[in-house]
Amino acid sequence: MSKRSQHRHRIGLATWTQSSIRSFEMNFQDWIFALHLLTAATLVGGLVMSWIIVVALRTVDVPETTLSLARVAMVATGAIVVGLPGTIGLGIWLAILRPQLHPWHGWAIAAIVLWVIATAAVLRSFIEYAKPTQKARELIASGQKGPSAELTALNRTSTGLLLRAIGSAAVVLIVIDMIYKPGA
Repeated sequence: MSKRSQHRHRIGLATWTQSSIRSFEMNFQDWIFALHLLTAATLVGGLVMSWIIVVALRTVDVPETTLSLARVAMVATGAIVVGLPGTIGLGIWLAILRPQLHPWHGWAIAAIVLWVIATAAVLRSFIEYAKPTQKARELIASGQKGPSAELTALNRTSTGLLLRAIGSAAVVLIVIDMIYKPGA
């Protein structure tokens, strides 16, 4: 054995050799996979944050609070907008890079179809949840800062709620599909 391979490092309670440290090196596919998981976590985190806002909006009837929650919703929207294309793009890239995976496998096609459903539903829900923000701005511009029945109704949009639920359910199904990869 050479001196280099015999050189040991003491880290915490473990003793590592140079060769065992090299086994932790990441290749290009590992980085793509890590970024895929990062964008998936960003997407899920954005959806969780958006659900907190959706639930909070259901009790709001004044314009200023609606606008305050809309500012927080922009962060959730940004995370979702980054997570949706990042997850699918890196996922397909990963399926192409790894020889044991293919984008035409049944589980991959199911994930792509679910991704299309999630994207369409979530993006459409953004439009529904933009309506109370616009109404709140109009109310403030006209000097009405008190409770508004119309604003309350917009904040409690059943269409937006349904679309957000469909999009979130599709994302949950994608996660299940990615973990179990049925038919692979």
